[in-house]
Amino acid sequence: MSLKDMTAQVPTAAYVHIPFCRRRCFYCDFPVFVVGDRLRGEDSGTIRQYVQAVCQEINISPSFNQPLKTIFFGGGTPSLLSTAQLQCILTALEQRFGIAEGAEISMEMDPGTFDSAHIAGYRSAGVNRVSLGVQSFDAELLKIAGRSHSVDDIFAAIELIHQVEIPEFSIDLISGLPHQSLDQWQNSLTKVVEISPTHISIYDLTIEPGTAFGRYYQPGNQPLPTDETTVKMYQLGQNILTNAGYEHYEISNYAKSKHQCQHNLVYWHNLSYYGFGMGAASYVQGKRFTRPRKTQEYYQWLENGAIIDCEITPLQEELLETLMLGLRLSEGLSLEYLSNKFGSEKVAEIKQYLQRYLDQHWAEIVGDKLRLTDPQGFLFSNVVLADLFEKMG
Repeated sequence: MSLKDMTAQVPTAAYVHIPFCRRRCFYCDFPVFVVGDRLRGEDSGTIRQYVQAVCQEINISPSFNQPLKTIFFGGGTPSLLSTAQLQCILTALEQRFGIAEGAEISMEMDPGTFDSAHIAGYRSAGVNRVSLGVQSFDAELLKIAGRSHSVDDIFAAIELIHQVEIPEFSIDLISGLPHQSLDQWQNSLTKVVEISPTHISIYDLTIEPGTAFGRYYQPGNQPLPTDETTVKMYQLGQNILTNAGYEHYEISNYAKSKHQCQHNLVYWHNLSYYGFGMGAASYVQGKRFTRPRKTQEYYQWLENGAIIDCEITPLQEELLETLMLGLRLSEGLSLEYLSNKFGSEKVAEIKQYLQRYLDQHWAEIVGDKLRLTDPQGFLFSNVVLADLFEKMG
């Protein structure tokens, strides 16, 4: 392994999972713990116990003497933490790994879960990027999705974020919701452009087994939008947002110039990262590991020494992961990098297997970069990747 490869294996990013939610959204299959509408971090012994456990995991994790450049608090609803609890976790990360000057510190937040004191406290603790889970600007669709916030809550949350001058501000939207029309989708897109966050994430609804939506609906059946409508939703989002000056830098993500999410780029470039907390995934020293998804099992894993018992990812599997993740990016993948890491014969195979998609302009090679085209290649990325993976076996 070269020095460059060894450096790439040293994590400088950390994901921290905060599983608590007021209620479970009808589409959600993430590991979450429902605490109801009244309890916040400062009021809940359950949340206090969990924060202590996460800090314990951080304290016993191996450190490679490289400070963290990105930290991402995801969930769940991290904005149910008190300022002191957030600071406790950040302090543990700082003491164990160090936090680089100017590090991107992101926090997922839901409208209606924080007030001016909380957002000011998060900002003082170091949060400089907020991802606001709006999902829709339509009141009826929010109810259909099981969201706990109102449209008024959305605009109140945005005002609070502006008041404390969070420099990086992202909004999440979902397309393909039950009963969602193209007009409703266009209205949400228009509103988000008017708000002008630095970053916008658009996710097409996926019906997951075990969720409320998984019990209510079958993919492709009404009241879910037709496949033709969801394609139009994707194209409409791409058209409106790119015309508004946003760069479509990843299949589901748009950013103003120089405002890409640095933490998520670590995933898409298939670099190493730490994961902490219930259900969190990590990729350290070539090993991918996901922690237990249930609270008590996570606590028991910690008590047993937090042992990461898995094999180093085989090279062929790493290649497939690199393709799956890297082709999500508009910049695509460097053919020189692929050749140096996996061999020129593998690159020749990839080109051969993708020839039909190159011919129909779903994929392209521009200079040194292999990439999917926007929007057609992105729209049919699952088809391209499934075919590629089957042929590469």
